[in-house]
Amino acid sequence: VQLVESGGGLVRTGGSLRLSCSYSMRTISILDRSDMSWYRQAPGKQRELVAAITGSRQTQYAAAAQGRFSISRDNAKHMVYLQMNNLRPEDTAVYYCKAVIVRAVSGDLVPNTFWGQGTQVTVSS
Repeated sequence: VQLVESGGGLVRTGGSLRLSCSYSMRTISILDRSDMSWYRQAPGKQRELVAAITGSRQTQYAAAAQGRFSISRDNAKHMVYLQMNNLRPEDTAVYYCKAVIVRAVSGDLVPNTFWGQGTQVTVSS
């Protein structure tokens, strides 16, 4: 499984960015059906969930992202996006793409988690 994030950068308060996560694996249809999410980690802080999207496109947002961020996916392009609007300095962090693949192992469903390398988002005041 390979996850590659892009789209980070430096933006002023109130600006927008769109992050992209390109995913790939041998049987890519598995990832097309898997839950994908965006996390972020600011310096000195724990990694936290920003937004998530299921294989059926149900979405979930952290309180800090609600109303400003939008997660989407394009299975035909094998991409997951995070549109971020009205950015604030506190949104500054490294943003990571995460995939969870659930496999059946000896009758049990075992989740396997994969992470991208991250993309830096910096919001200046």
